[in-house]
Amino acid sequence: MPAEPRNLHPLPFSHWGLGLQRPLLIAGPCSAESEAQVMAAAHRLAAQGKSRVFRAGLWKPRTRPGHFEGAGTAALPWLQRVKAETGLLTMTEVATAEHVQAALDAGIDMLWIGARTTPNPFSVQEIADALRGVDIPVLVKNPINPDLQLWIGALERLEHAGLKRLAAIHRGFSWFERTPYRNSPMWEFPIRLKAAFPELEIVCDPSHIAGDRNKLGAVAQQALDLGLSGLMLEVHPDPANACSDAEQQVTPEAYGELIDSLIFRQAHPTAPMRDQLEELRDLIDQLDEEIAQKLGTRMDIAERIGDHKRLHQVAILQPERWERIMHRQLRLAGHLGLSEAFVKEFMDAIHRESIRRQTAAQGDAKETEGSQALRVNGAGG
Repeated sequence: MPAEPRNLHPLPFSHWGLGLQRPLLIAGPCSAESEAQVMAAAHRLAAQGKSRVFRAGLWKPRTRPGHFEGAGTAALPWLQRVKAETGLLTMTEVATAEHVQAALDAGIDMLWIGARTTPNPFSVQEIADALRGVDIPVLVKNPINPDLQLWIGALERLEHAGLKRLAAIHRGFSWFERTPYRNSPMWEFPIRLKAAFPELEIVCDPSHIAGDRNKLGAVAQQALDLGLSGLMLEVHPDPANACSDAEQQVTPEAYGELIDSLIFRQAHPTAPMRDQLEELRDLIDQLDEEIAQKLGTRMDIAERIGDHKRLHQVAILQPERWERIMHRQLRLAGHLGLSEAFVKEFMDAIHRESIRRQTAAQGDAKETEGSQALRVNGAGG
């Protein structure tokens, strides 16, 4: 018999014993490049007084060899110095048991598992086994591709190894469609994760979602508005010359200005259940507004397509095109846990409205053409 799915029961930040509260602000360079770079970032961040945790990647997984892959274990003393001189908690990414042991030996305060490691159950299990019996906070980034079960599964493996100080990091997803961002936010995924496990803290990584420092504020504010537990941002003393992710990093001073510009919304201190229901309902209301706006945009585009068909005398209904759309949506629905019947009804309703808008547009065009003809022939009054 297959094992029953486990329920996550992670502890909130306030129970981690590190003096952390929501919203948790994590900042630091994408990569630890040199001791001077790390210390400059840490001291300037500490002077800002905005973040409690200093992050830096020591082992950097790169798509192709030959690019900067981090300073590795040589950088661990730099993080030790950061904590000693600034009092900031330290945090780094681990992808193997060797990384875990090196970080533990160096007294690193917190770990995170990256988006390239999360989708590999073998790698996550290796990390979980290396952490068995060790009480250290671990944050898990979502997998690169939109797969909620892999995200949950990684958290479950860690909890099964005895870790309770667990949290998730939402950094967006790689997606075949173009978006304004480096990684599509797909906010519905952290929302669904939060709905399934209300006690789980979820931090947003606007740097990897945006991929552009000029878009960080909008992403960060959206995350806060949706009730996520904090922000993890990449901060470098000299972003233009960073060895990795230069476009999405900001200076410590710009980071301070960004944090000051955000609106941090407070939860209402009422009965826990009522608060939780209100929080989830607010998320639904915001999503409903986004869905309505996107549907309106879709119908506007459908109307423009109708104009194009009219000009070129093409039939409104294109069955082959609609079959391709439906096939793609049903395949996606399977990954998202949506029922086939629901998706078919929803997409059929969209299709009917698209045809109505295109038909109406063609009718309006014919009526306009007829009126113009009447005026030309002197019959328009």
